[in-house]
Amino acid sequence: MSYLQEYEEEVDSIIQVQRLRKPYRIQTGDLLSIRVKALDQELVGMFNPVGETNPNATTEEAVYFDGFTVDDHGNIRVPTMGEINVLGFTEKEVREKIEEKLLEEYFREEANIFVTVKLAGIRYTTLGEIGQGSQVIYKEQVTIMEAIANAGGITEYGDREQVQIIRQYPQGEEVHTIDVTNINALSSPYYYIQPNDMIVVNPLPQKALGVGTTGLGVFTTVFSVISVITSVILLATR
Repeated sequence: MSYLQEYEEEVDSIIQVQRLRKPYRIQTGDLLSIRVKALDQELVGMFNPVGETNPNATTEEAVYFDGFTVDDHGNIRVPTMGEINVLGFTEKEVREKIEEKLLEEYFREEANIFVTVKLAGIRYTTLGEIGQGSQVIYKEQVTIMEAIANAGGITEYGDREQVQIIRQYPQGEEVHTIDVTNINALSSPYYYIQPNDMIVVNPLPQKALGVGTTGLGVFTTVFSVISVITSVILLATR
């Protein structure tokens, strides 16, 4: 049941890990949270969601109703500014694009506008021998270990060595596998999950065979079966 184990004979006190995390590029179906601030907030009020005036709305409700969903063409519709294409851009690139458009068409440099663009949480789905359902974590980056922990962990029947990540790409879905029992998972390109990932944990063969979940359980079950067979044979020969 251990995670991220070292398999080398000598274990260093500090494990150096090279994390291969590329900037996330926005895809269709993503939900963005965009805020525009300035010295005079009344000037930028038309660009911000009306949900800010409703303190009774929860975070998820506010994001769902007042966020900006990327449509099938890769566009978002921003009040007054119209449609803006964000498909394939990073959060920083979208922010720079909006700032440039605002300064060109609506404000001067003296307005000191400040734009923030963020993904409205990392949404993913879990299936199999793990807490099942849709999960949301409000962070800029989420590791596979955090995603598993947030879902309640993998059950004792789950295959930790073959955790599947079904990821969406512009050309379609692809299935990736990561071994969360191995320390090398930290350097995997799939160590960080992405929005709309599906994490699937298949059951161990022991569950299908019903022979126990641990080495002792398997040994006990097999020993019991052998004992029964031996007893039957002895009784039959007598």
